[in-house]
Amino acid sequence: MTGQPGGRPHVFDYLDRRAFLRVAGVSAAGAVAAACGPGSPTAPAASTATPPPITSGPPPSRLPTGPPNWDDLRSKLAGGLLRPGSDGYATAKRAFNPLFDGNNPIAVVTASSVQDVQACIQGAAGRVALAARSGGHCYAGYSVPESGLVIDVSAMNKVDIRGTQAVIGAGAKLKDVYAGLAQAGRALPAGSCPTVGIAGLTLGGGIGVLSRKYGLTCDHLSSAQVVTADGKLVTASASSEPDLFWALRGGGGGNFGIVTEFTFDTDPAPNLTVFSLHFPSGSAAGVLGAWQAWIAAMPPELWANIVLSGGSPVQCRVGGCYVGPPSGLNTLLNNLTANAGARPTQRTVKALDYLGAMNYFSGSSARQSFVASSRIITSPVDPAKIVALADGRAGMDLLIDGLGGKVGEPAKDATAFWHRDALASVQIYAPATAKTRSKVARSVGDVVAGLAAAGAGGGYVNYIDPALPDWKAAYYGDNAKRLQDVSKKYDPYNVFRFGQGVVA
Repeated sequence: MTGQPGGRPHVFDYLDRRAFLRVAGVSAAGAVAAACGPGSPTAPAASTATPPPITSGPPPSRLPTGPPNWDDLRSKLAGGLLRPGSDGYATAKRAFNPLFDGNNPIAVVTASSVQDVQACIQGAAGRVALAARSGGHCYAGYSVPESGLVIDVSAMNKVDIRGTQAVIGAGAKLKDVYAGLAQAGRALPAGSCPTVGIAGLTLGGGIGVLSRKYGLTCDHLSSAQVVTADGKLVTASASSEPDLFWALRGGGGGNFGIVTEFTFDTDPAPNLTVFSLHFPSGSAAGVLGAWQAWIAAMPPELWANIVLSGGSPVQCRVGGCYVGPPSGLNTLLNNLTANAGARPTQRTVKALDYLGAMNYFSGSSARQSFVASSRIITSPVDPAKIVALADGRAGMDLLIDGLGGKVGEPAKDATAFWHRDALASVQIYAPATAKTRSKVARSVGDVVAGLAAAGAGGGYVNYIDPALPDWKAAYYGDNAKRLQDVSKKYDPYNVFRFGQGVVA
């Protein structure tokens, strides 16, 4: 699928680090992440019905061998093809995270049409690894495969609002998606980083500041145009290629095929109230304990997160938004502050329209070097244990981002997104350089293990981590087997292979 699993260092699918500092009430350019709890509408139990068998036609003929004919492929493209040593290659290959600047794809294609994508697959499938790239925010760098072919779809970026639906090219960035939607008075729950691509976000699920009220981004997907491993263009929807449509909604980017276009159902654009609360040093455990109980009891109109910033002592801040006026929000915030054991040192509440709120949560477009991972909280965890994990780890942040509400309404097997019953996701984010990368990765790994020991298991595929233990079960739970079956049906020779593909 277009877009690789994972994304960038932040919450609700790629929230800029400086962004969440501002939501927390600190001077910065972005926003915070999400959180929820068992007190939100109870998620239905996973369906016990056996899904219909996945049938498949005859497999394609044997894959070709040997290197691609790059000159022949270049002649078939409306877009460009760059090889190492070509002018522009060093820039074209770059992902968002500079830690992957040393990755050297064998070629980068700037696809401008479905036909370009088809030509790439027909000319290179089986010969080299293929990686579609939309925003390039993959945590693991899978969208910049060493010695592979990058199919960059960023030029396929239309945003076309048709009544209550939005038809969006796979290369569209969130800043353009939000602008187009707002102009038409429509809204789509999605992430916050302005340069994240709609493709990778959607295919991994799509957590955002409106998720508790409106659901995940993938829950609004009506259909998708997909180029499959044999180079054919198919439409995946509830009535056409339903197995593929199921897998596209949370099965992670990089699997099954390359999506070139999405059609989403949208909602009327709401007016919102954003907020941030900054609590004093030493209060993190008390605030986290109160926050878990509070968010579980909140209506779905409220989205909130809690950010623990590592150090001695651990710093704590809460931020989010409310679908409604400040008067309704302030009562809910008073409930939290009355039980947190400490009064916030700074409290900000501000009414904004839909686009203003999305811009408020939008972070910087600047590239960032980081190591990150995730865990999932399904029931409240011991706040003292979680805070202890951040103690002394200066520069590291634990962003506890809520789910629940509308996210929890579908059954766990209704789509590929497994974590319908989650209280919250936890993102572990730590800045790193090429020199400190190994040390930082070990520190992140220690926190990941500590979170699991404290009861936070699982993981979010859009915060993909090559070192995450038992990653397939962590991302997909019991849906993993069906995802493998879908992959074998649409990609029997594993053309779209990478380190954490569903059949890897």
